[in-house]
Amino acid sequence: MKKEKVAKSNKSSVTFELPSVEAGTVSVLGDFNNWDAEGGLMKQRKDGSWSRTVRLDPGTYRFRYLADGNAWHNDPAADGYEPSEFGQDNCIVVVD
Repeated sequence: MKKEKVAKSNKSSVTFELPSVEAGTVSVLGDFNNWDAEGGLMKQRKDGSWSRTVRLDPGTYRFRYLADGNAWHNDPAADGYEPSEFGQDNCIVVVD
């Protein structure tokens, strides 16, 4: 995960990255996009990894990756993890 301050803004550009997984589609879902799979579609890179960049206000956000609409993945580079109401951990990203 990469974070960069956006010039002349209080927002940060956050690039979510998931190492290569066998999937037709991968989405990043979280508090910042109302857990919307279609709104969080990621692009696959030539090396097989997946990425999507979003601009976020300062704060703490929960998120996860969803492959092919049914397989959840956590981010090994997350700022932290927190138990969810579904019995699995959500990833945490903190934006300064």
